Amino acid sequence: MPEGKVNKNVSVMCFHDELCQVYNALMTALSLLREGSKVTIFFGSRGVNALHKDKVNDLKCMPDQPKEVSDAVMRRMEEMNLPTAEEMLFMLYKEGARMFACPLNVPLFGMTKDDFVEGVEIANPATYYKEVVIKADMNLTF
Repeated sequence: MPEGKVNKNVSVMCFHDELCQVYNALMTALSLLREGSKVTIFFGSRGVNALHKDKVNDLKCMPDQPKEVSDAVMRRMEEMNLPTAEEMLFMLYKEGARMFACPLNVPLFGMTKDDFVEGVEIANPATYYKEVVIKADMNLTF
C-alpha cells in the first residue's frame, strides 16, 4: 500500500433519502475508499430510495425547510459542479466499494433488485452484521 494510505475496513450506513444526508454518506465513503480503505455501504430504511435508478436524481435537499431554502442549496450544489448522487454511486461501485440494500426495506418500499443502480446487492441479514459491521474498524451512520 502506498505511503500515506489508510488501510481500514469501513462500514457506512445510510438511513435517509434526504439529498444532503445521502451526499454526506457517499462523499465520506468515496473519500475513505480513495484513501485505501475497504468500504461497504448499507442503505436501510428510506435510504433504499437513494439506490433506486428512477428516484436517485429526484432526491431533495432539506425538504423540511421552505422551498426557497432548499432550492438555494440545490442551486449552489449545481454551481459548485459537484457530481450527482447517481454519479457518486457509480464511482463507488467502479472503484470497489460494496453497496447493500436492506432486505426488509426493499420490499417494504415496493422495490426489487432490478430497480437499483448498478452494483447494488441485497444484504443477507444472517451474515451482514457478523461479516461487515462487527469486523469494521469504523462504523459510520448517516
